Amino acid sequence: MLLENLRKIRIIKGFSQDYVADLLNISQAAYSDIERGKTKINFEKLKKIAAIFDLEVSSIIDFHETQKLDKLVADRVNTNPDEMKTIIDHFDKERQLYQEQIDILKNEITYLRNKLDKK
Repeated sequence: MLLENLRKIRIIKGFSQDYVADLLNISQAAYSDIERGKTKINFEKLKKIAAIFDLEVSSIIDFHETQKLDKLVADRVNTNPDEMKTIIDHFDKERQLYQEQIDILKNEITYLRNKLDKK
């Protein structure tokens, strides 16, 4: 969840992986590995990322776009209502797609469990 939060916040802030990596004095590939969970992130690096995002570490850990999106988006788009609505709509569509994927996977699990029970 933390890694997904890093990615979402970075995108909302409009930062590229290159930009964040440069500020951390690491390569883009190394930062990408952090977001994908290939490299574990220590607390010191998380504090540096939080400073880059102009957030508290707890805000990154507890981030949920429905609760924090307005402030982050407002910082990014200078409170332009049309742009903010577009971004919020994008997150709503993304959330809906994730829910659909979860539902499909639940159905697959149910199907496979039933198949195993019959054996």
